[in-house]
Amino acid sequence: MSGLTIFEGNVCPLVRDDVDTDQIIPARFLKATTKEGIGEGLFADWAKEPGFPTRDPRFAGAPILLVGRNFGCGSSREHAAWALAQCGFRVVIGRSFADIFRQNALKNGILPLPLGDADHEAVVAFTANDASAKLTVDLPGGRLSFGDRSVGFSVESFAKQCLVEGVDELGYILSRIALVHAWEAQFEV
Repeated sequence: MSGLTIFEGNVCPLVRDDVDTDQIIPARFLKATTKEGIGEGLFADWAKEPGFPTRDPRFAGAPILLVGRNFGCGSSREHAAWALAQCGFRVVIGRSFADIFRQNALKNGILPLPLGDADHEAVVAFTANDASAKLTVDLPGGRLSFGDRSVGFSVESFAKQCLVEGVDELGYILSRIALVHAWEAQFEV
């Protein structure tokens, strides 16, 4: 996965509350043991709705998904984060996230960005009538900017470091393997 630092992108609006992981990636798509092709199942049941945002060409390639409250609730399936990442989403902005989904997202290179009600409403209003509206996410600086507004946010430091470096926990350890070996060497007899 690539690092997430500062980027500008348009928004795919799916402002619904209580979106559970079975709606994000229905159970029938969980037969795979790899991430390969998992994105094809993203919102598969809802995608049949006319004008569903992830199938709307106006939002094709949008790296930011705008959701409501309690996104990713339900079961703890990591496949939900896999499907979002495979479809190119790097940031999910919402009012709140289920804890397990938040952790799975962070481990898969996606920034779950919770906003307070007023800030969330401002993002919804800013993007509502303009599919080309862009937001700027500055992860190192902890700022979300849109129009003439800028909103601060925080991310736990280790998760932020992994997102910026574009690694998961194992990738982080492997990138520092020389330090691990040097530490181990102190105890060799």
